[in-house]
Amino acid sequence: MAGRIALITGASRGIGKGIALELARTGCDVMLTARDRKALQSVTDEARALGRKVGVYAADLRVDAEPAGLVAALQREFGRLDILINNAGGAGRGDFLKLTDDQWNDGFAMKFFAHVRLSRLAWPLLKESAGSVITIAGLGARNPVADYMIGASVVGASLAFTKALADLGKRDGVQVNSVNPGSVDTDRLKHRIAIIKKKTGLHDAAATEHHRKELDITRFGEPEDIAGLVAFIVSARGRWMHGSAVDMDGGQVVPLRMSAYD
Repeated sequence: MAGRIALITGASRGIGKGIALELARTGCDVMLTARDRKALQSVTDEARALGRKVGVYAADLRVDAEPAGLVAALQREFGRLDILINNAGGAGRGDFLKLTDDQWNDGFAMKFFAHVRLSRLAWPLLKESAGSVITIAGLGARNPVADYMIGASVVGASLAFTKALADLGKRDGVQVNSVNPGSVDTDRLKHRIAIIKKKTGLHDAAATEHHRKELDITRFGEPEDIAGLVAFIVSARGRWMHGSAVDMDGGQVVPLRMSAYD
């Protein structure tokens, strides 16, 4: 994929960082964005050490005008776009009866509306290059639960939007897919393990194993697991994948089983 240009949102840490560095290893030059300028600089240094050209645009994509600023910066830096990775954003947990409108609006602002705006602005560039879009969505919509209502709703909307965008992509020659990571070793998982430690009194390794058994998964993922899948999808070998929503979760999502009466 030498010479291709990839834009990755939420690129300062976790899955976004993993994807940025994996695409850089495959030969892509990368445009990185996130809110944390200092953390972005660290990723920038690593990508440049791989011999890649790197553009940086620190921004809060919840702000309506920032996606346009990002695409303008991309065009100044590279003049084209081949791969868009919509990764930024997440939603917290909480009691439905205590969640405020501001919390709901904030949950949708980053992981849904920012993705919509950025995809719309980048679409002419992707159409010109016969490029690819991947949304890093999640498992929340597969099995919605009461204490993750915002996250499940946002992911559900993101999956529907990305599937509809894939329909447009068939007409315009742009590949579009979603990837749904399970429990990956990021700051969010570390926070969850810390809560388990506090509740149970278990130490790090025991608390981590306790949570793995709770989820009934083979192991926790690494950002590099998701990054490898993304790199395959946007490569020539993965080009036939279109309109897919791929779970990569160590077996976390279990299909509904038929009852004895079905």
